[in-house]
Amino acid sequence: GRCRLLCKPSALAQHLVRSLGQSAALRRGHWLWPRWPRLQVLQQLLQLPEPEPAVARELLQLPDTGLVALDWLVGPRGARSGSGGGGPSSVLLLIPNAAGKVTGGLLQLGLRALERGFIPVIFNRRGHNGCPLTTPRLQPFGDPGDLQEAVTYLHCRHPTASLLAVSEGSGSGLLLAYLGESGSSSRLAAAACISPIFRGRDWFEAGMPWLYEWPLLLHLKRGLSRYAGSLAEAVDVDRLLGSRSLRELEEALFCRTKSRPTSWEAYWERNEPLRDADEAAVPVLCLCSADDPVRGPPARSLPLELFRSSPYFFLLLTPRGGHCGFPRWGPGRCWGHEAVLEYFRAMAEFLRAEERRKGLPRPR
Repeated sequence: GRCRLLCKPSALAQHLVRSLGQSAALRRGHWLWPRWPRLQVLQQLLQLPEPEPAVARELLQLPDTGLVALDWLVGPRGARSGSGGGGPSSVLLLIPNAAGKVTGGLLQLGLRALERGFIPVIFNRRGHNGCPLTTPRLQPFGDPGDLQEAVTYLHCRHPTASLLAVSEGSGSGLLLAYLGESGSSSRLAAAACISPIFRGRDWFEAGMPWLYEWPLLLHLKRGLSRYAGSLAEAVDVDRLLGSRSLRELEEALFCRTKSRPTSWEAYWERNEPLRDADEAAVPVLCLCSADDPVRGPPARSLPLELFRSSPYFFLLLTPRGGHCGFPRWGPGRCWGHEAVLEYFRAMAEFLRAEERRKGLPRPR
């Protein structure tokens, strides 16, 4: 109802305005806590989906012998289902936040996508969410190398399917960096970011509400403590596990290393999510709330000029919704998930119409 779509005028923008404007997800009632975004953050981090999904894990070895994990959602736990299905389904790559926390919201989005015929798969970084750490190296905030390997693998495994990607919270830094660095070679048909963090350095330096920062910090430390022995040759483990903020932990992991120490400024020159945004060549929907307590005030945290100048970036801005919350009553409980899935449907419809109009053969 009160959402706004900020973007550069184009035929695709007009199509999205019509499709999202007709979506029932954007016209439904509000939740009980519309003015308590910090409680929405806590609820979003702690609540598990109903029913809990079953996953099939696949480990992907990288060129340096490191591992990332791909968790294929195969249906609600206890149900009999297959991951492949029949027909040309779209593969939906789900990217958790930068701490690797697979929230109930992300799992719920995967289940909703599975019901719609998508093939959802969660990307887990090195050492995150139980993925074994086989090298003394983790993935920096905006280094898309491992994600590129995963996308290439998914393309080889499902060569006739459209590849889509959606990220949650700070995990959007990785997706945005990948889209900028890969440009027209990204292999993705479309992407979406839910409550993205656009300016990584500013976000770490400003700090976050403790309701959000401490659960993620403890989640990271618990996972890293399992690999304290192997990490000891690369970083100061005592400093790492004694970190009192996400910024201190990020510096301990990637700046104060024993072999190649670097400055905080140099680290962000290589890892800012929007450093190559002008090179992005894939439509990206960014779903943001003006009252997001984690991202910060819209005036300093939203790159509005990017949405006005680039034909590939679309900002769906809502007055309320918190951070990755966008709550409502009823099944699903997050209208943002419905908006994202509607966006992917509208994108596929637009691309098919363009192919028919231009007489182009569908890519093999």
